[in-house]
Amino acid sequence: MSATATPATRQRLTAEGLTLAYDGRTVAEDLSVTIPDHSFTVIVGPNACGKSTLLRALSRMLKPAAGAVLLDGQAIGTLPARKVARTLGLLPQSSIAPDGITVADLVARGRYPHQGLLRQWSATDERIVAESMAATGIDALADRYVDELSGGQRQRVWIAMAIAQQTPLLLLDEPTTYLDLQHQIEVLDLCAQLHEEQGRTLVAVLHDLNHAARYATHLIAMRGGRILAEGAPGEVVTAGLVEEVFGVRCQVIPDPETGTPLVIPAARAARTRRATDRADGPAPR
Repeated sequence: MSATATPATRQRLTAEGLTLAYDGRTVAEDLSVTIPDHSFTVIVGPNACGKSTLLRALSRMLKPAAGAVLLDGQAIGTLPARKVARTLGLLPQSSIAPDGITVADLVARGRYPHQGLLRQWSATDERIVAESMAATGIDALADRYVDELSGGQRQRVWIAMAIAQQTPLLLLDEPTTYLDLQHQIEVLDLCAQLHEEQGRTLVAVLHDLNHAARYATHLIAMRGGRILAEGAPGEVVTAGLVEEVFGVRCQVIPDPETGTPLVIPAARAARTRRATDRADGPAPR
């Protein structure tokens, strides 16, 4: 979608003809994507397929070698950093907190883009920080030092900071990393709540395809730096696509809880039998 599209049809976050590279190694070429407004978009794919690289480009953390990321119709690299930070929040894959910072102080940093010469810290900022910590279940940790926490606790602190930023677009790179199953579900429920009740546009990279199918309203499947399919999970997640993207034979059945696609990988015996059949070749006539 071009920068000259009318405001009525333009989506807020798009990418056109991206070439993405690290250290001279090209990860993706001619990659274009449109993030539907007010969607919970999830990007899935095997390791090193380019999904986190795409998210970094969408958030302006990675400058494309070619092409452009457009935010509200303008090249994101040309916009002032504070303007971008008020519009788009990011939870990166690996975050390092400053030494000696408390949980409350780190979460409060999510409010910095809203500060300025005429806009100092306020009771509203204090309330938003408290609500963000409560929403992620870390309010009891407010006075603890971040470097004393477990990996799962730290992950929730970073999510709270991203929520406190209160941007209409929120990008999350593997937000369930380091979390046990209960906290994975809680974080994804929170993401769904932000999307459904507050109308925020969320873009997340997830490894768990069943979580993606259950929570996403829009799914993007990648492999080898290319987008192989995108759309509603019920339309995109098929046994054929799972094998093409992940190289895994499976059945796809309706999730008994939600009706969304549920991927059931083939059992080891079935996979072994198929591998043996391929090795033996067709039966003699």
